[in-house]
Amino acid sequence: LFSEITHRVKMFVQYLKIGYEHVVPLGYDHILFIIALFFYDSKLKTAAIQCTLFTLAHTLTLILVALGYINLNTILVETFIAVSICLVAIENFYAKKLNVWRLLVVFIFGLIHGIGFAGALKDFGLPQEELIPALVGFNIGVEIAQLSLIVLLYFTFTRYLSHKIWYKEKITNPLSLLISGIAVFWFITRILE
Repeated sequence: LFSEITHRVKMFVQYLKIGYEHVVPLGYDHILFIIALFFYDSKLKTAAIQCTLFTLAHTLTLILVALGYINLNTILVETFIAVSICLVAIENFYAKKLNVWRLLVVFIFGLIHGIGFAGALKDFGLPQEELIPALVGFNIGVEIAQLSLIVLLYFTFTRYLSHKIWYKEKITNPLSLLISGIAVFWFITRILE
């Protein structure tokens, strides 16, 4: 019994690390998506709500893919991920405060990203006999990475600059434009694959 528990804990920790590293430093598209979510209004609470909802959505599709209920073309999913990054970044230009529409968009895009996560997780190998500890560890690792990225963004930009009248014009809008441009480039390259 003790060795079985130890094995599950090791599995959990291993996939926690894989989940974290899948976002930071390896997940460029995921990092840009989280940055775009953050700059919606640059508040910790708003960003945390969006990221948690995003995590719940991608957990759902990740589980469904892992259990074999969903199987989509990887290139198609990666193309939609690029579209999601672009749309979320563009929406930042018009954002006023967190609303139901934004939360719905984040949830739907989270479903798509979950399918992408599942593809990445398959590359690492998902142990069917230890599926629960691996999935839980991976998702918690992703969430920790997202939240640590948000805290970094907060202390880099928002804490000291968000009260400036030029913050949206000089920080949020240019970064959102850059993110949407990168996403458009990814969309084009992925659709041509």
